[in-house]
Amino acid sequence: MAAHFGRDIERSMEKLGGIIERLRAEGIDLLVLPDATLGGYIGSLSNPSPGERPPALDPDGPELRALCAMAGPMTVCVGYTERAVRGGDPVVYNAAACLSGDGILGRHRKVHQPARESLIYAAGDRFDAFDTPVGRIGMLIDYDKTFPESARTLALDGAEVIAALSAWPASVTDRAARMPNDRQARLFDLYDMARAAENQVVLASSNLTGITGTLRFLGQAKVVDPGGNIVAKTWSKGGLAVTDIDVAHEIARARTVLNHLRERRVGSYHPTVVQR
Repeated sequence: MAAHFGRDIERSMEKLGGIIERLRAEGIDLLVLPDATLGGYIGSLSNPSPGERPPALDPDGPELRALCAMAGPMTVCVGYTERAVRGGDPVVYNAAACLSGDGILGRHRKVHQPARESLIYAAGDRFDAFDTPVGRIGMLIDYDKTFPESARTLALDGAEVIAALSAWPASVTDRAARMPNDRQARLFDLYDMARAAENQVVLASSNLTGITGTLRFLGQAKVVDPGGNIVAKTWSKGGLAVTDIDVAHEIARARTVLNHLRERRVGSYHPTVVQR
């Protein structure tokens, strides 16, 4: 999904209630919402102000519990700012939760931090896949998908679907007059297609739209099949990229002749590469 979500969490929850109710009626099984859906994203990557930090939520608090109740049989991935304690000190993470009516199915804290995001958020330190009603899922947030090791770790952990939640802006140094021509718009699509194709998995990519502070978000939500083909996309406007896909069948078909995970030659790689 591509949509605008800001600081007003109550308003966002009302908006999500309507969206989820409609999609449940339409029989949607998996909904991937953007990063920072609850509380919005920071307003600058070059000079983020702690005073403008998004509101931080308890990972087991009322907002996520309410989303579980809304989701019912659906599986929903949502981004938010997580309040936590590390080493006795309070910190916040750029985080995501995957949930359903059964509760929290999996969590992820953004590992890779662009520009000066580390002035606001602490960094996560792991990538794990988890089981859901729609198959085994792994999550990435924003800049995580720039690094091949992130998605590869999830695929090696059995992820069939990678949910890539983003608050991905247009270029802040070389902004194009038209969004489709922006350098970051091209890279956003490129990373989505590459991560799906190299791991032969389905990738569901979400993003914010609109403007927060100095950042203009790209949209471009999409679903990419295990061959790296975009099978549904929203372009730069808000909306839903919807497709009906048999995940297990498409993965098996993609891996019939060339199986990238099985055919790795890990003994030839540099020792610093994770060899799972």
